Amino acid sequence: MVKRGSASTQIHDALRERIIALELRPGEFLSRAEIAAFYGVSQTPVRDAMIRLEEEGLLIIYPQSKTIVSKINVAHAQETQFLRLSIELEVVRRLAQEQDANRVARAHTCLSLQRAALAAGDLDEFSRLDREYHASLYQAAGVPNLWTIITARSGHIDRLRKLNLPDPGKSSSILSCHERILATIETGDLEKAEAVVREHLSGTLAQVGSIMERHPEYF
Repeated sequence: MVKRGSASTQIHDALRERIIALELRPGEFLSRAEIAAFYGVSQTPVRDAMIRLEEEGLLIIYPQSKTIVSKINVAHAQETQFLRLSIELEVVRRLAQEQDANRVARAHTCLSLQRAALAAGDLDEFSRLDREYHASLYQAAGVPNLWTIITARSGHIDRLRKLNLPDPGKSSSILSCHERILATIETGDLEKAEAVVREHLSGTLAQVGSIMERHPEYF
């Protein structure tokens, strides 16, 4: 059952999380009636949630026919990553110029929790904390709404990351980049900060060929 507030928003968020987690796989059929019954609501908020997900590129709605989870669109992922890189370079630059350790305290906390999640083998929690880490940097830089924009566009790249994360060395590479980003912010080393951000955000797309070979059914 949905809680008080916007039923369509809650259903959107829940379905989106399941799509990003690949619990709902590309090509899978979604029944509006079944989802409405599951959440104990009318079909109207489910329809509204599905329309938002279609706008984000995560669903394909065939009017009067069916609704399916979209395949991963690599071109869309590359475009979103280009946008995110452009913004995040400026976010980290601003924080490095200010060199205020207090502003990145939350990012340090997320990093510590990520280490613990990895040690426990909880990759879902690791991924959630990864997003929270980056959101905290946008917040620290005074541009939290830009993270909201990025998130709304990130469905395809996030699914790619989900497929890439279990690969050997990937999670350790993420932790290393997160550590080095914070170190460059605190030392004010703008050149190293830019280099680490570029390294960090290019990792998954650099492996897209091998990811597609191993998981062709998602594309």
